[in-house]
Amino acid sequence: MSRFPAQIKIPATYYRGGTSKGVFFKLTDLPEAAQVPGAARDQILLRVLGSPDPYGKQIDGLGNASSSTSKAVILAKSTTPGHDVDYLFGQVSIDKPFVDWSGNCGNLTAAVGAFAISNGLVDAANIPADGLCTVRIWQKNIGKTIIAHVPMHQGAVQETGDFELDGVTFPAAEVQIEFLDPAEGDMFPTGAVADDLDIPGLGCLKATLINSGIPTIFVNAADIGYTGTELQDDINNDAAALEKLEKIRAYGAVKMGLIKDVAEAATRQHTPKVAWVAPPQDYIASSGKPVAATDIDLLVRAMSMGKLHHAMMGTASVAIATAAAVPGTLVNLAGGGEREAVRFGHPSGTLRVGAAAVRENGRWIATKAIISRSARVMMEGWVRVPGDAF
Repeated sequence: MSRFPAQIKIPATYYRGGTSKGVFFKLTDLPEAAQVPGAARDQILLRVLGSPDPYGKQIDGLGNASSSTSKAVILAKSTTPGHDVDYLFGQVSIDKPFVDWSGNCGNLTAAVGAFAISNGLVDAANIPADGLCTVRIWQKNIGKTIIAHVPMHQGAVQETGDFELDGVTFPAAEVQIEFLDPAEGDMFPTGAVADDLDIPGLGCLKATLINSGIPTIFVNAADIGYTGTELQDDINNDAAALEKLEKIRAYGAVKMGLIKDVAEAATRQHTPKVAWVAPPQDYIASSGKPVAATDIDLLVRAMSMGKLHHAMMGTASVAIATAAAVPGTLVNLAGGGEREAVRFGHPSGTLRVGAAAVRENGRWIATKAIISRSARVMMEGWVRVPGDAF
């Protein structure tokens, strides 16, 4: 008789949502110990994704060794009035034993509505046979409402289509996502649309610190020695660059009030994000596709979990769009002025995001941001983990 416990099976769905991939669970399908926040839940998700992996490859799990693919989602029928589904997102560290629950994933949001419809989390009476199904999502990480408009055909979610998203190889059906009141607390936590960050070794950097979509620190590309046309290999293979950008993130997080000391940044990798902006110019995307300066309003590059993102995080896209709508932010200035929609260039191509912001009682308030994404089930069934994994 073996002294090693057998593996257990957990129902799961492996989705691509936007430019990310993640493992989706229904809350009630998780082992009882993992149906509540805590060590058991984190340990199961770490084992599912193959973390922590000192080799950085996640070979023994479903993760693909990037921040875009080391993700887990837990969904349940909503307990929040006026909503269909509660959505909880976990960013699973690749090489360290922790799951960051501090923010949302805008890309995987594109798959939440589809999963909810297909798994009985949306009342059947509210699901049309054809057309668009409106799914009201309560994002539990940040306590915000998101509305997904999911295409339906003959009573089932329509996943195939001709909508193209830079950073995703194949076309699929378009899913429009509305982020309502996307700012968390004060849109600008310091009260200013632009701040000075004093960073040892780097000097004083002008920055826009925003809580919208996801807490984000924007700096000017030129101020940190970049052009805004960088691709992943330009940054991710440069240890000095990664250290510099992490230092900016840590000091920005303190300025935003997210942490008390820069040392805490190591235990909060998912938020805030750090991004750099520049006026438009021609460049070649990672696919080899040329992007013309005349086709974009500005350039943006953003870091995710210590690496340059291969495209753009959905939540950071919300931050970009809402910042572009406010006069005087670095995003607004790089983009040539105030606008209700912005098309920006990222490493994989371009993306258009709409947003609206108003000034009330001396404060800027983001009212809405809208992005288009797509989602597709890639595999469904059961994921297995050793019985002693939690």
